[in-house]
Order: sequence, then C-alpha cells, then structure tokens
Amino acid sequence: MSTKLFVGNLPFTLSEEQLEELFGQAGKVVSVAIPKDRETGRKRGFAFVEMEDAGEADEAIRKFHGSSIEGRELVVNPAKEREQRSGGGRSGGGYR
Repeated sequence: MSTKLFVGNLPFTLSEEQLEELFGQAGKVVSVAIPKDRETGRKRGFAFVEMEDAGEADEAIRKFHGSSIEGRELVVNPAKEREQRSGGGRSGGGYR
C-alpha cells in the first residue's frame, strides 16, 4: 500500500521531475504533486510525494527531513488526511 508524504519548505524553482528524482533515491515514487496558487499560478512551496510502500516512505523521511536544497531546509513527514470542508462559506440566498 502506498504512503503519501508532505514535503514542505521547497524552493519555488524545484520541478516535479526533480522532486521525483530526489525521492527516487529512497524507493519507488508513485506520484508527485506540487500545488499552485489558484490566482497567481505560482508554486506554493510544498508538495505531496507518494511512495510505493511505508518502508520506502520511512526511508525518505529519514533521508530528506532536515536536508537542505537550494538553501532551504526540507520538512518531510507523513501527509495528514484532508479534512472535509463545508460548502464554501457562502450563506444566504437571493437579493438583499
């Protein structure tokens, strides 16, 4: 079963391909996603890396948490499940 990792404090210049290559040193990478800001389209400075199994994910945490890339110290830990969000905060209906 695959394990998803949160990778924080990424340099904004790092690509998904570079991140996949880096984490590939710890095991098989299933997927990499670097979210972008909806309005600006700029990278948000973090990513999600899915490793093939929990042992490889643990190895990636040991290997990369606290390591430095382009002068930035990476934060690597297991990703938390996304919380359910409400309907968007718009309330009421009709004209006022």
